[in-house]
Amino acid sequence: MGIEALYQVPVIQGPMAGGSCTPELVAAVSNAGALGSLPCSLLNPQTIEAQVARIRSLTDRPFMLNFFVQGKPAPSEDEVAHAVELLRPVWESLGWNELPLPKQWCEDFEAQFETLLQLRPPAVSFTFGILEAVQVERLHRAGILVAGTVTTVAEALAWQAIGADAVIASGVEAGGHRGTFIGRQEYASLSSQELWPAVAAAVKIPVIAAGGITTGADIKRALALGARAVQMGTAFLVTDEAAIHPAYRARLVSGEGRTRLTRSFSGRYARGIENRFMRLMEKVEPQVPPYPIQNALTGGIRAAANQQGDTELMSMWAGAEFARARPMPAAQLVKLLATELQS
Repeated sequence: MGIEALYQVPVIQGPMAGGSCTPELVAAVSNAGALGSLPCSLLNPQTIEAQVARIRSLTDRPFMLNFFVQGKPAPSEDEVAHAVELLRPVWESLGWNELPLPKQWCEDFEAQFETLLQLRPPAVSFTFGILEAVQVERLHRAGILVAGTVTTVAEALAWQAIGADAVIASGVEAGGHRGTFIGRQEYASLSSQELWPAVAAAVKIPVIAAGGITTGADIKRALALGARAVQMGTAFLVTDEAAIHPAYRARLVSGEGRTRLTRSFSGRYARGIENRFMRLMEKVEPQVPPYPIQNALTGGIRAAANQQGDTELMSMWAGAEFARARPMPAAQLVKLLATELQS
């Protein structure tokens, strides 16, 4: 069975980490005939188990889980101190005398992987890195289809070589984090219209298109360029079931402002609506530590911004076409996309 057997409408709801993707959103998308996707990268194994159980209580349709492929960082005290100092203009603007340090840098990917095998979802996607062939074999033995997120043709070929069932080709317009894992992140700059056909021509496995997709007409264009399906993040970020801060939602719905790539929030390039945080960090951005160290260090700042409803210090991840996103229930959006696709 291939990944195309998991959906009736060729749409995968993007796995947006950080709490915005609820089990209710994932189930609503799957129940409507598309493929819901739960981001698990920031969750411990117990929380993953609980959220998957919740999804299964709400739908008997297939769904997908998503994980970041990452190791365990061990920064020196000097590296951490330097990163904290770079962030001083931001945390001092909150009236803080110091930046609270995180208890951990990230979740244990190895533990998450074992939990994934036990839960046996129909499909899983990976971002930020690539698995080993033996890991793909283990997933396949458990009956789990595997998709790898790519930003270049070389990355797509690498995933195909280790046995992936599909690749998610993410153009530079896509919201949130870039999945680049071969070469420098800033060099993976192909637009969606350039990346999708290039990847489709290079690999024999299904290509899922991502980046700048909002309507059924966009889906048609992606399919015409060689994709078998699309992955849409920002479009689902404004649905009723998405758990984002009301102020963040209001910024998305207003359509005002522009997006750009930044690594100031997390240490990895990600696209979001430009705000004061990005501007304060712009000059020192090249010096911030890599993901997940910077991501953990800014966690307290982002939490405070959420509590205060301050969108100028939030990481408001959004695709370049966010102004075209349409607020409505997730199931209604899937049905609308299906209708537009057939028209």
